Amino acid sequence: MPALGAQLRRAFTEVGFYFIRGHGVPQAMVDTGFEAAARFHAQPLEAKLAMPFNRDNIGYLPMRGNTSRMNAVEGIKKPNANEAVFFKRELPADHPDRASGRRFRGPNQWPADLPGFREAALAYAGAMEELGRRLVPIYAVALGLPADWFADKFREPMFTLRMTHYPQQEATSPEDEWGLAPHADTSFMTILAQNKVPGLSLRLPGGRWIDAPALDGAFLVNGGMMLRRWSNHTFLATPHRVTNRSGGERYAIPFFMDCDYDAVMAPVPSCVTTENPAHYQPFTYPQFMEEYTGANYGERAAAGVALQGA
Repeated sequence: MPALGAQLRRAFTEVGFYFIRGHGVPQAMVDTGFEAAARFHAQPLEAKLAMPFNRDNIGYLPMRGNTSRMNAVEGIKKPNANEAVFFKRELPADHPDRASGRRFRGPNQWPADLPGFREAALAYAGAMEELGRRLVPIYAVALGLPADWFADKFREPMFTLRMTHYPQQEATSPEDEWGLAPHADTSFMTILAQNKVPGLSLRLPGGRWIDAPALDGAFLVNGGMMLRRWSNHTFLATPHRVTNRSGGERYAIPFFMDCDYDAVMAPVPSCVTTENPAHYQPFTYPQFMEEYTGANYGERAAAGVALQGA
């Protein structure tokens, strides 16, 4: 594991993302995830609107339903030209967090007439969570910590599965209209299945944008603002953007994984030095996410989160 930790540290201090192969996730499951996304978005608009995006960040967000602000890395004025549906961990109805109404822990919304969709989405999310859990110890080693340092903070990690549809953007579309505007994710870890339809670009630390390579059978993994904040700016939050000018429809199924709901994230001790003192007070997942959603999804913005990754 020391060799993997060194590779991951180099990736997140010099590049901002990495690819993983030999992950054990069958290609058939990935294909089923993309098919599920296409099936969902092929439904009539009325069926999708019956699952409205809510305060738990669950449900359907219609075309141009949000604008990247809090995590934007360039001046963003126009809403994103995509539609998406969001799912989180499936909790039983009698779960204490459901009963108490804790934010981001509400029930998933499922399409009323799409056989097999729920099962496919949950299976894919489960496979991605398992993969993410296997990767977390490498992050600890990469930060100069024991491999089990994060173990008590990822007992039941928060996660979001997003299924996005990027319609073809015409050549006459404004230059400042994006399928997904330049931004950095909020996550500790984003796991992205490789897409056969191009459109994703990544920004290197020096500011140069490159088209994301598409490696067969691999997942692209990047860090977000939570990882950057927790690592006291040691690790990068990778800016990226999407423009679909492929001539066809584009779908994406990113999986965003974070720590446990109540885990307290103080700057990692190995990342706090005299030259790099702690930049943040300890925070939790709901505190962090409430600030983000307030800016990007139309609620009153809360103060306190820097635009990391810019």
